[in-house]
Amino acid sequence: MTLPTEDTRVLYPGGAVDNQATVLHSETLPDGRSAVLLDATCVHPVDAGWPDQGPDLALLHHGAAFWPVDDCIVGATDGSALYIGEDIPVGKGTPGWAFVVVHVVDAAGLSAGDTVTVEVDEGLRERTSAGHTSCHLASLALNDALTDRWKKEVRADALGHPDFDGLAIDESLIGQNASVDTYRLGKSLRKKGFSVDGFAEALPQLEAAVNATLAEWTATDAAVRIDRDGDLLTDRRYWVCELPGRSVRIPCGGTHVSSLGTLGAVTVTLGLHDLEGTDVLTMNTSATR
Repeated sequence: MTLPTEDTRVLYPGGAVDNQATVLHSETLPDGRSAVLLDATCVHPVDAGWPDQGPDLALLHHGAAFWPVDDCIVGATDGSALYIGEDIPVGKGTPGWAFVVVHVVDAAGLSAGDTVTVEVDEGLRERTSAGHTSCHLASLALNDALTDRWKKEVRADALGHPDFDGLAIDESLIGQNASVDTYRLGKSLRKKGFSVDGFAEALPQLEAAVNATLAEWTATDAAVRIDRDGDLLTDRRYWVCELPGRSVRIPCGGTHVSSLGTLGAVTVTLGLHDLEGTDVLTMNTSATR
């Protein structure tokens, strides 16, 4: 068994939806399916470390045969074994480890050295990318709307506002033309200087302020791109949005649309509920493309 010694080269940050690739390794998983590793892929994988965006739908073609990609997951290898998802025992960038994109397919007759064509479902990619871009916009607009609730100085977001999203986020899930973000308004956040006084009563005004900002931004049709330090899976990547007068740059490993005008109207709804004694804010974001 020969496993890769370098990270997978990923093409989805540049918007690729198909590519030719060489099979580096294929092994049978405990459930009988195959884990296929390629030298390069346009398929976006889910990362167990922060699984906000799920995997692309895709096909692998080899000659007249093809295999649907049942799942696509970040894995890692030290050369002796392949670890997938939550089973990865080390952090990204650990010396001696290669981080790879694992394409999970039904038992495949693929061997190292085979050439395959990789094809991604473009419709799902576009809708998921719209959901991810909308999520970033909404988080920035929410940070802006909550600026006056901070009584202490905390780290700033890409627009210079207190980073409520980064400090309070509990979970973020990217869907098709949509996202759901949940924030814990607990003791640790209050100790950082965030005021929850009258928060429930202020929700309608807060929601209106976020939506007004989103309408202003999407009307600009600002360009969006992904900057990256390199083409390997663990190279740092950044979401960049050219808002009027300000270039916004946020670390992000997902996929995105190329301009805000493609999103249509982006709107949020906010809700507040109690979870075991802690207030939790939920922000549902949707893009009506």
